[in-house]
Amino acid sequence: MTAPARLPAVLTALALALPATAPAQGLEDVFEVDIRPGWRTDEGTHMAALHVRLAPGWKTYWRAPGDSGIPPAFDWQGSENIAGAAFHWPAPEVIWQNGTRSIGYANELILPIEITPGTADDPMRMAGIVELGVCEEVCIPVRVAFDAVLDPAAPRDAAIVGALVDRPMSAAEAGVGSVTCEIAPTDHGLAVSARIEIPPTGPREEAVIEAGDPAVWVSEPELSRDGDWLTARAEMVHVSGGGFAVDRGALRFTLLGAGRAVDIQGCQAPG
Repeated sequence: MTAPARLPAVLTALALALPATAPAQGLEDVFEVDIRPGWRTDEGTHMAALHVRLAPGWKTYWRAPGDSGIPPAFDWQGSENIAGAAFHWPAPEVIWQNGTRSIGYANELILPIEITPGTADDPMRMAGIVELGVCEEVCIPVRVAFDAVLDPAAPRDAAIVGALVDRPMSAAEAGVGSVTCEIAPTDHGLAVSARIEIPPTGPREEAVIEAGDPAVWVSEPELSRDGDWLTARAEMVHVSGGGFAVDRGALRFTLLGAGRAVDIQGCQAPG
């Protein structure tokens, strides 16, 4: 296994001032971030990963973190021979704290990142800054610089492979049938009501709905179930407060149950 490339100790708070209840210990005692350089795939891409280790009781967030979370954001300035990056998110967990739901990871996150080179045989350098939130009772937004050379001859990394295996199931893998959704105007935006044909994912089901547009906020869905039919209802509001349209094909539904997660892309208008 290739050893992870340790990031420089560049930890700076964002413009948001830290509250007085920030932890007394230094940030280096709260979390550690590495780049796992990974390996070159048979398709010619390179599979690397962001590795976040957290102190006990701390967490970080998924791409759709809930009302109180901060999703990771990457600035790739400084990278070389990188034409694109695709994130393969492991299945997150639902975290309840003080009556608020967030979606993320406790203790550790290994986020596989599949890098597409600009020129297939040239060296690749993965460099830039990642912004993320690490939270216990208080959430601390931090910026961490990263810089790693991606060795084309490196062996497969078992930790990254494990994170890839831990992804949510696709709709086909989970046996999802019909997926329809009604969209209606509200006083502040739009309401979506999705009807999904899928067996129960566990005794306590949770769902996340993403609009396909980061400028559209989506509320925590209300769920109801009738046998193998799950209904999820949520409100959508544009951050500008103005009007907007929703593409049914861009809607994304993630169902989270006990030890099981399902990723469903798009829905059809009711027939």
